[in-house]
Amino acid sequence: MTIRVVIADDHAAIRAGLRMILDVEDDIEVVGEAADGDVAVAQAKALRPQVVLMDVRMPGMDGIAATERITADDLAKVLILTTFDLDEYVFRTLRAGASGFVLKSTSGRALVEAVRAVAAGDGVLAPEVTRAVISAFASANQAVAQPAPAGLDELTDREREVLDCLGDGLSNAQIAGRLFIGETTVKTHVSRVLTKLGVRSRVQAAIVAREIRDR
Repeated sequence: MTIRVVIADDHAAIRAGLRMILDVEDDIEVVGEAADGDVAVAQAKALRPQVVLMDVRMPGMDGIAATERITADDLAKVLILTTFDLDEYVFRTLRAGASGFVLKSTSGRALVEAVRAVAAGDGVLAPEVTRAVISAFASANQAVAQPAPAGLDELTDREREVLDCLGDGLSNAQIAGRLFIGETTVKTHVSRVLTKLGVRSRVQAAIVAREIRDR
């Protein structure tokens, strides 16, 4: 299956560079570009890509609002391009439902693998930031008592184990290895965990897992 991608960034040179990296792959096709969030949402609706590669800081509707619109309507998975400042933008985008992050300084190969992972249903956080992002997000919320998600008690024992793995930033393959189950089974459990917790992405589920541990 060809992975259809929309690139959203207000810098034409960055969009061109990203397109050059992605379009040479046999299984990836860049089907659209956007210079702001409004166009990104419109293209997600019109073109139905599997992945939107989204910059956060753009004129008009920014990447955070665009991510929320796209994920709320289940138009595509969103992979955020970030300089990783661990600021409010990162946290707000997590809450908006992004499937993960890659650094703007990442290698072309890592970017390609991140797009493939998100399209396959895995969450992606750059290796340099996986646990740091989740930990920092959880720490930032420690001062405020976070109510337990409504669906937490509905999780089966296996689903709780999967949620715990998500909290460690594990991919589907890594979860399968830890729990000695197949990747297809992992995907089913992850989907049920997200539905029961009422969250949009496995990254959000990972944050829930960390908040539970910190109680």
